[in-house]
Amino acid sequence: MRTGKVKGIISNLVIVAADSAVAQNEICHIRLGKIFLKAEVIKVIGSDAYVQVFENTRGLKVGDEVIFQGHLLEVTLGPGILSKKYDGLQNDLDKVDTVFLSSGYSTDALDMNSEWNFIPLAKQGEIVFAGCWLGEVKEKNIPHKIMVPFKLDGEYQIKSIAEAGRYKITDTIAMLRDKNGNEIEVSMVQKWPVIKPLKGYREKLRPYKLLETGIRVIDMMNPMAEGGTGFIPGPFGSGKTVLQHAIARQAKVDVVIMVACGERANEIVEIFVEFPQLNDPQTGGKLIDRTVIIANTSNMPVASRQASVYTGITIAEYYRAMGLKVLVLADSTSRWAQALREMSNRMEELPGPDAFPMDLPSVISNFYARAGEVKLLNDKSGSITLVGTVSPAGGNLKEPVTEATKKATHSFYALSQSRADSKRYPAIDPIESYSKFLEYPEVVLYLQQTIAPNWKTEVVKMKDRLLQGREAMEQINILGDDNVPVEYHEKFWKAELIDFVVLQQDAFDNVDAFTSLERLYDMQTKIAEICEMHFQFSSYEEVGVFFRSIINLFKQINYSIYQSEEFKNFNRQLDKILNENKQTV
Repeated sequence: MRTGKVKGIISNLVIVAADSAVAQNEICHIRLGKIFLKAEVIKVIGSDAYVQVFENTRGLKVGDEVIFQGHLLEVTLGPGILSKKYDGLQNDLDKVDTVFLSSGYSTDALDMNSEWNFIPLAKQGEIVFAGCWLGEVKEKNIPHKIMVPFKLDGEYQIKSIAEAGRYKITDTIAMLRDKNGNEIEVSMVQKWPVIKPLKGYREKLRPYKLLETGIRVIDMMNPMAEGGTGFIPGPFGSGKTVLQHAIARQAKVDVVIMVACGERANEIVEIFVEFPQLNDPQTGGKLIDRTVIIANTSNMPVASRQASVYTGITIAEYYRAMGLKVLVLADSTSRWAQALREMSNRMEELPGPDAFPMDLPSVISNFYARAGEVKLLNDKSGSITLVGTVSPAGGNLKEPVTEATKKATHSFYALSQSRADSKRYPAIDPIESYSKFLEYPEVVLYLQQTIAPNWKTEVVKMKDRLLQGREAMEQINILGDDNVPVEYHEKFWKAELIDFVVLQQDAFDNVDAFTSLERLYDMQTKIAEICEMHFQFSSYEEVGVFFRSIINLFKQINYSIYQSEEFKNFNRQLDKILNENKQTV
């Protein structure tokens, strides 16, 4: 057993004099009376190890004993993760019976006594590698694969595998033999270090398939691809949380990982209360049944914020290795970056912009690089789509965390304070936001085949109309309604039509909350037809009256079930108004 003694304490940064060599990122336990505090080595200088403590260090003193564990920070993987609420160290928060986590407190991540109906997928004598599927159990509505432990290297032969039946997760379900004849027992549970990307796949694939979120301003204007990355920056009160909830509920994925990283306690409590009540539109059950929540509030030690994002992405990689589509929502990575800054300052490292660590861009890039679509060993595929939110102080989108995240991600969904103030939700600015996926030939081809051959061209036209409308509004505001040509008012109201009908969406309405790609194409076609029309208006008041009437009809259409009689009736009324005005062209 390797030990050490506490040499210095700076809040939750502890300097340890080690009696032997220790490894970077190794876990250690610091004795505080009768309890042990969990900590991680983050820097080694000579015989001194700088460790960040994941818990409150009150009462710790120089000379206290430190015991090094010989492994990195790990998560426990196995059936029973779904619907759990964890902290950043994978303690099961449902098992906590106090208001705050007490120092030294820990729980099992999984119910070790739970039993599952195991179905073997592999056969005796087969050659397998780390990540190969040995069997399957049904977890909620998810086919949970039992895999060869990811820590094993090389090839193994299956000596024996359990028959179909009911087993505890700690029971041996397979016996493997390596090339030297050594035998390894395999159960349904295994561990993996959170800072190392999970093994078990052949290659990473280039994203090309659209991830359907049902949110029009995303799917139409700036699409997200399966296995892609994106982030949502915005000031306080601009609707980040509601937008994340909408994406979690509507996106066409199998598993959702919610990582609340340093958010306010009331926002996390809102997640805990709301998610178990939300109906899942895909399965008909509850959304929590395919969701994992990892929560670290802002009053928890800063080190646990760092752990939470890695715990979340590791669990996501585990489910990706089962051939599933996983969505990770990290809120807010600004709090994670602030934790990095705090630890860096305590170690007196050279600061970068705004006192953040100099390596902040590379840390953020490495985190987002763990997303992606992969081809598994059995040639099936799984994906992780990673969307983070950033909370820049004062809504400043030029601050270091936003800038570093922008370089590391594919999609940028800027939330506008002015849109939020005018109650135009989701408050994603269509001009400032972008998606690099529209530059991928594979994505463009997929959109052409899935939606329409001219889809990208029409999206570009729609953005141009929005920009023209914004310019017309500026002229109207400067010169006044009477002092600009009627054509300016027409451009402005055509942009307003796009804004009210496409960009704005009601996340709390069962119909309007989700728009299918088929419906989105019909909507875009109709709006493009109106925007291409030329009208003969005698005054700017007439322009406003006309467009308000068709906007109101479009709103009724959006709240109607697609292709229902009500939907068709409102469309007939809209066509009638348009035909009447066509006669005046």
